[in-house]
Amino acid sequence: MSEGETEDTMSSIRPYLARAAYEWIVDNNYTPHILVDARGDSLQVPMQFVKDGQIVLNISPTAVVDLQLGDHRITFRGRFSGVAQGVSVPMTSLLGIYARENGRGMMFDSDEEPAPPTDDPAPPPERPTLKVVK
Repeated sequence: MSEGETEDTMSSIRPYLARAAYEWIVDNNYTPHILVDARGDSLQVPMQFVKDGQIVLNISPTAVVDLQLGDHRITFRGRFSGVAQGVSVPMTSLLGIYARENGRGMMFDSDEEPAPPTDDPAPPPERPTLKVVK
C-alpha cells in the first residue's frame, strides 16, 4: 500500500474467492452453481425462475457462454427454457458458489465484507509454573 492508504481501500475479497472456488469445482469435474440475491437493482437474471428472492444458476463451462467472473460483476449468456438470455449479476449479489453434486463450496454474507477483527487482543494464557517435588 502507498503512504496514506489504509486497509479500508482494499478491494473486495469476494470476486477472488468466487474465482478460486469456481476453478476448484471445475478442476474436480463437478458442476458449479451460484446462489444469487435477486432483489438487487442492477442485475439481469431470468425472473421467472426466482424463488423467495433468490435464484440458482448453473455456470458450468457446458451450460454457459462467455462467462466472466469479474471484480464487480458476473456475466454470461445462457439458455433458459430454450431461450438464450444474457445474465449479469453484481458481485455484491453473489450469496454462494458450490458444486451441485455434493454441495461443497462457499457461502458469502449478504454484507459486502465481514467486520474487521477488534483491536482488543485476547488476554495472554496463564504462564505455567514449576514446583519442586521431594
